[in-house]
Amino acid sequence: MKKVVCLLTCFVMLASVNVVAQGSLEVTIQNIRNDNGNVRVGIFREENFLKKAVFGEVQKAANGTVVVVFDDLPAGEYALSVIHDENANDDLDSNALGIPKEGFAFGNNAMGFFGPPSFDNAKFRIDHGKRAKQVIDMRYL
Repeated sequence: MKKVVCLLTCFVMLASVNVVAQGSLEVTIQNIRNDNGNVRVGIFREENFLKKAVFGEVQKAANGTVVVVFDDLPAGEYALSVIHDENANDDLDSNALGIPKEGFAFGNNAMGFFGPPSFDNAKFRIDHGKRAKQVIDMRYL
């Protein structure tokens, strides 16, 4: 009987942590210049910022605005990057000088100086049981 009670207690504790510790994120990407290719949204932790996304979503591009929703995200700090992959080659194409030829954006509409912004400038918070929102303006150079 003790084992059954212990197992039930552990199950209830794990289930409640899993439910409470989740949040969501709604990303509205504006100023998309055409409906070519895809819009790729990556969510990063600080230690892997712009190297390896912990969550990602790809949607068909739409002229104007695309909304991407991430559900069941663990609470914590994240940053995001967005790419308008116009030729759908899964990469941000750039010219010989490294200047992007396709659209890009970062969380909080942060911009870096001759490169991407820092994690601190692009970060946002996901809180337990809440929906965070980011309104992002796509940039083209």
